[in-house]
Amino acid sequence: MKVSLRVENLRIYYRTLRGYVKAVDGVSFEMGDEEVLGVAGESGCGKSTLGNSLILLKPPMTYMEGRVFLDGEEVPIWDNEKMRRFRYRRISIIPQYAMNALNPTKKLKVLMDDLLREHGSDFKSHTAEILRRLKMVNLPESVLNMYPIELSGGMKQRMVMVISTLMNPSLLIADEITSALDVSTQKAVIEMLLEFKSRGFVRKIFFITHDISVLYQIASSILVMYAGKLVEKASTDEILEKPFHPYTEMLISSLPKIGIKYGERKLKGIPGQPPPLLKPPEGCRFKDRCPYRHSKCDEEPPIVEISDDHVVSCWKYA
Repeated sequence: MKVSLRVENLRIYYRTLRGYVKAVDGVSFEMGDEEVLGVAGESGCGKSTLGNSLILLKPPMTYMEGRVFLDGEEVPIWDNEKMRRFRYRRISIIPQYAMNALNPTKKLKVLMDDLLREHGSDFKSHTAEILRRLKMVNLPESVLNMYPIELSGGMKQRMVMVISTLMNPSLLIADEITSALDVSTQKAVIEMLLEFKSRGFVRKIFFITHDISVLYQIASSILVMYAGKLVEKASTDEILEKPFHPYTEMLISSLPKIGIKYGERKLKGIPGQPPPLLKPPEGCRFKDRCPYRHSKCDEEPPIVEISDDHVVSCWKYA
C-alpha cells in the first residue's frame, strides 16, 4: 500500500474555562492512496474533530502537537494562513450538516464564483465542468440561479458534493454526510461519492460516521475511535468479521442482524458511559466499560500489530 496520508501523534484539544478537553489525544495512522478510510465511533469520540483538524482549526480547537503529511508534503495544520493553499485544492470537506452549509443569501452560481475566485479561478472557466457534474448528480442547470432555500435537503447535499470536489482535491473529508438522510438517499449519496472517486475527482476519502453499518457499503478500511483515542484499525472485512478490541466487538454486536426477531431476543448495548475528556482516566479509556478489564488496564495500552494493516490498542494482545 502506497501511503498517501500519514498522521503522527496528533493532539487536538478544546480550550475551556475549566481546562483542555482532550478530544483527539495522540492519534497516529496511515491512509493509502485511492483508499476510502471509514472513521467510526459513538458521539463525542473525537472523529469529527480529527477530520476537521486536517483542514481548519476553528476556536476553541487548539493544536497541541503532532504532524500530518499528505502526498509526501507536511501539512501545516497549526498555521491558518499557510493552510489556505491546501484547502479546497488539496484537502476539501463535505461538512457535518452539509445541508445547512450553503450561504442562504447568495444564489449558488454566485457562491461558487466567490469560492473559485478565492482560489485563483472563477465560475466562467469551470462552467462546462460544473454542468457536467450537475448532470452526474441529477441536478438541473437551473439550480445555479437558485438560492439554497429553494432546494430540497437531498439536492443541497448533492450540491455540496459538487462544490467541495470542483478542484479535484487529493483528500476529501466526508463528515456524517448520511446521518440526516433516509436509507434510499443514503445509498444514492454513497454511490455518487464512489463515482466521483472512480472518475478521479477525488483520490481518497476520509469518511466519518457514527453508524458502522454504513461503512460496509463504502470503506476499504475502518479506523475505530473511543474517547479521543484510536482503538483499532483494519480492513473493513477484518473489522466486521473478527474485531479484536473489546469496544469494536461490542459496537458491532450491538448492530441489528437480518433474520433475527428482536421481540424474542433484545439488542445488546454497551453498558456505562464514555469518560469525561476534560479529565480522562489514566490508562485505557474503555476500562470502566470493558468485560476483560485487569490491573494492566490502568496503564496506557500499547499499539499492537495483529497483522499487516491491522492494529489494536489493547493490553489483551500485548
